Amino acid sequence: MLAAVVKRFGGPESIEILHTARPSLQRHQVLVRNKVAGVNPVDTYIRSGQYSVLPELPYIIGKDGSGIVEEVGDAVKHVKVGDYVWYGYESNATAQFTAVSNCFLLPEGVELAEGACLGVPYLTAYRAMFIQGCVKPSDVILVHGASGGVGSAIVQLAAWKGIRTVGTAGSIVGLDYLRNLGLHQVYDHSKPGYIEEISAEFPNGFDYIFEMAAHINLNNDMGLLAKHGKLAVIGNRAETKINARQLMQKESIVYGVMLGMSNCEDILTSGSEINKFLTETKFRPNISKTYTMNTIAQAHCDILNNSGSHGQIVINIE
Repeated sequence: MLAAVVKRFGGPESIEILHTARPSLQRHQVLVRNKVAGVNPVDTYIRSGQYSVLPELPYIIGKDGSGIVEEVGDAVKHVKVGDYVWYGYESNATAQFTAVSNCFLLPEGVELAEGACLGVPYLTAYRAMFIQGCVKPSDVILVHGASGGVGSAIVQLAAWKGIRTVGTAGSIVGLDYLRNLGLHQVYDHSKPGYIEEISAEFPNGFDYIFEMAAHINLNNDMGLLAKHGKLAVIGNRAETKINARQLMQKESIVYGVMLGMSNCEDILTSGSEINKFLTETKFRPNISKTYTMNTIAQAHCDILNNSGSHGQIVINIE
């Protein structure tokens, strides 16, 4: 089979399209004939060797995908050969075949390309809100960086649950996208003074803040929290200093979110709830660009270089 392989950690040029052996199947696994693979920022961190847990070299890149069930292990009961499925936070997704431990039926009306975008973004969003966090319909939340994959997933899940949400984006396109998702209060985080605008509009602060760039925004976020508010750190690219007194004064809590800390029960719960969300709403992932396996290196460049980004990137496998 063809696969996108990394033999050495490095830049996008380290990705090679090679013929590799089709994966063998364990009794609890499902062999998926991939049609589309998702691309997430974490894929670039792993490829460059700048991630906390690194795979053994060589490895096949990608964690999210969708396709058709080719074969099932003898312990698998929830899907059958021929089913359309999606999966997330597995390994080896950018290949013609992937053996996965957890996958979910693709709901009716959801395209394969959309299914490939559900894994890391939506599983992370659900974990941040309802597993690590405990967001309630009465809460008011701020999504700092709401137009990207995880941020927009939080916005959509919040709308499903009837939670009042405020979002920020760094471009006109991103702000318009958030308005199209139904947000009435959006702020341009590329403009000076936007923190003061938010603070004036929400003097009592936010019950939850979901942060995608903690190295830039963490101190400002703590100032925007309500008393006993909670701040979820979902993205961070550098060390940062904070004034811990802000946490003391409001008895607020900062917690980290790492999808890799999920156990099997977490993934099964989250995936089932995401499918319920897709069935009950018209919300879908927003795909901004589609690449082929031969242009995957460019996809890895683009996903980190696009400021004010909105939407997700996918790779057509076949």
